[in-house]
Amino acid sequence: MDEITIIIEEPSEENIRIDKYLAENLPEKSRSYYQKAIDNGFVLVNGKPVKSKYQTKLGDEIIVSIEPVKEIDILPEDIPIEILYEDTDVIVVNKPKGMVVHPAPGHYSGTLVNALMYHCKNSLSGINGEIRPGIVHRIDMNTTGSLLICKNDKAHNDIAAQIKVHSVNRIYKGIVIGNFKEEDGTVNAPIGRNPKDRKKMAVVNNGREAITHFTVLEQFKGYSYVQFKLETGRTHQIRVHMAHIGHPLLGDDVYGKPVKGLEGQTLHAQTLGFIQPTTGEYVEVNAPLPTYFEDLLAKYRKMT
Repeated sequence: MDEITIIIEEPSEENIRIDKYLAENLPEKSRSYYQKAIDNGFVLVNGKPVKSKYQTKLGDEIIVSIEPVKEIDILPEDIPIEILYEDTDVIVVNKPKGMVVHPAPGHYSGTLVNALMYHCKNSLSGINGEIRPGIVHRIDMNTTGSLLICKNDKAHNDIAAQIKVHSVNRIYKGIVIGNFKEEDGTVNAPIGRNPKDRKKMAVVNNGREAITHFTVLEQFKGYSYVQFKLETGRTHQIRVHMAHIGHPLLGDDVYGKPVKGLEGQTLHAQTLGFIQPTTGEYVEVNAPLPTYFEDLLAKYRKMT
């Protein structure tokens, strides 16, 4: 185990939950990683184990024991990818349905990362580790559309900061079950782990702030074509929020009902706008709707 020692020396570092403090000051690992490390006794404050809710104090000596990274052979693969935008700092791809973004236990090939490693060679940021090189944000396996990848650590930090302050413009299109009385609206409901099923997310009182703005574009018999603008970016946010208000996404086999012939939810990350890390210019990229999505819209328009 590698040990890292931190001394709380600044008043501005006081009264912060220790899991949050570690995630912000040792960003190579996630907050959930540090929560598990704390639970397992791998984080000591003044020589004693603490809980994640412990609030830092001036003069605290924090010792964090970090497990060495296990070497995993992630290989470049010649998998075709549709590039929507590329420069020396970032690349935006149009992720297809069914493609996993990065490798995970038991799933180390056929991912977008494998494809990017082939395309970009060694030009991917390393901040998120060898499993997720270049990955600064994600979209679900069965969600299609715009995904931004960083080619170097400077760009990664810059884009991550934009995401943190919600300045990245993210617009999605989706087909949901049911019709609306209103033309637009906002769902402001906190999202966290579902207490009954830890593999799912849910609207929970102690969850993280989550805000989704929606505009109804078209209504069909029993279905609606909706545009979503994310103010925050929680896991499964649109899917959870729409199910919460009684309009689950068409085909969502986790928060709604599966549909024969559909591979998961009908959701597309269409627009992605951000400030280019080097030039400071605003860049906006749009991913065209996939064919299956266009076919569904045509089908429902004929039925109306």
